[in-house]
Amino acid sequence: METRKVQVTGGSTYTVSLPKDWATENGVSAGSVVEFYSENDLLLLQPRTEEGRLEGELDIDDLEGDELTRAVMTMYVSGFDIIRLETTRMTAQQRRTIRGATQGLVGLEVIEETGEHVVLRDLLDSSELSVHNAITRMRLVAITMLSDAVSALVEGDDELAQDVMERDDDVDRLWYMVSRVFRTVLRNPAEATEIGFPRETVFDYQSSARQLERIGDHATKIARISTEIDDVPEDVTEPLEDLQEAAVSVPEMAMDALLEDESDKAVRLANEAREDVSEIDDCVRAVDEAIRNLDDPQRAQSFGLVVDSLSRTADYGANIAESALQKAAPRP
Repeated sequence: METRKVQVTGGSTYTVSLPKDWATENGVSAGSVVEFYSENDLLLLQPRTEEGRLEGELDIDDLEGDELTRAVMTMYVSGFDIIRLETTRMTAQQRRTIRGATQGLVGLEVIEETGEHVVLRDLLDSSELSVHNAITRMRLVAITMLSDAVSALVEGDDELAQDVMERDDDVDRLWYMVSRVFRTVLRNPAEATEIGFPRETVFDYQSSARQLERIGDHATKIARISTEIDDVPEDVTEPLEDLQEAAVSVPEMAMDALLEDESDKAVRLANEAREDVSEIDDCVRAVDEAIRNLDDPQRAQSFGLVVDSLSRTADYGANIAESALQKAAPRP
């Protein structure tokens, strides 16, 4: 760490010198323009650069299938505005994989294709991305998915179960977008100004979005199990629905706390959500007792996986509550 003494010039202007090594490494010299960004008691500084899109290039010669999909998503989340995928010869399968990955990412489009490369571009700018709206949408979709998944299981509705599994793509798409915004504001403080939230708040949103993405995954898991079970015994149905209702209430209240602007109310809601997690154990025991009476061990095991997913949902809600408490805490 280096320190500098603040001086006063002209009787009213505060000045401080820049470390020479930092200035040299970042191309700052006499006449250069730097930008300042204020975050409470912090003042962030960076050299002004020409407006431009952040470009990234990736050799995909040896990539295909899931590996290629993950590579595209990683480049997107890392904040590249233009992604150039290069290869000796682009195969039809690689093209299909790239298009599929692109469709799962908000704002990303194919803008150029040749036999040796595909160029992707993010067509949205930061001012058009609302991380608040994204996480609010994630909450609605993920929690509705979970409720519908249990309904599909209890009612034997395979069509509803399939719909739940398809909605998981919507949750994932929003999750990648929130992650992209988070990494972008870490790299460039100007982006935090653009989206209208402090970087700490974006971190809390990103952490909570991760929990919602996991809830969506467990809803998908329950929906998949529901297509493999013919019917749910009546003595299992009621405690299972009670567990689902109790489990969902935790992330619901935790999200209310996270999105609450009034600190005292946010803290109260977050603490209530955390306390409600303890009530889940009673619901779990009730379902477990009903499951033990089943004659079919395989079906009992499947119900056990459903119980585990619902229990984990409450835990994820508790994690969101922790983020809400951090967001509502007084700033040092």
